[in-house]
Amino acid sequence: MSDEIEKVSVDERSEGRKQSPLKELLAPIAGFGVTFRTMLTPTVTEQYPEDKRPTSPRYHGRHVLNRHADGLEKCIGCELCAWACPADAIYVEGADNTEEARFSPGERYGAVYQINYLRCIFCGLCIEACPTRALTMGNEYELADDSRADLIFTKDQLLTPLLPGMEAPPHPMRLGDAERDYYAPEAKRPSERRT
Repeated sequence: MSDEIEKVSVDERSEGRKQSPLKELLAPIAGFGVTFRTMLTPTVTEQYPEDKRPTSPRYHGRHVLNRHADGLEKCIGCELCAWACPADAIYVEGADNTEEARFSPGERYGAVYQINYLRCIFCGLCIEACPTRALTMGNEYELADDSRADLIFTKDQLLTPLLPGMEAPPHPMRLGDAERDYYAPEAKRPSERRT
């Protein structure tokens, strides 16, 4: 009985495959239709290394560690960016500031900061986790290298360069006496508000 069922199903399948001779003749030509249509469209060739197109303003490129206007680092070594990273590409070691050696306006600063671009997926979750806006993403996208060690960026490579008027840390706070003067300069203290 099972042999009869198998014979019937094989016969039904072979009947379904049969096509008219005209369709069989035109099938390869129809397949080449896509090829012929694309042959007549103009090709778009980007002259990449010579002609670099600008990226969009919100492009997620290489990370940048920002500074305050006096040159102190915004990173407070909280390690929230490392915890938020799904690829485990960020390594941060925090250290305490002292009055003799102050690198950031807070109690702590990022003594060791590394981003492994072999692991980074450029998702931006580290940017969202940063409470001081110390870490942002720039527009640089040329990160290819032939050495794996060169794709682990350190704090020196990630920090923004000193602009005119900035002083290289460590140095005392220049924008005010409190951390609040750095992170909320437009907000006045309760004693200074007019009633």
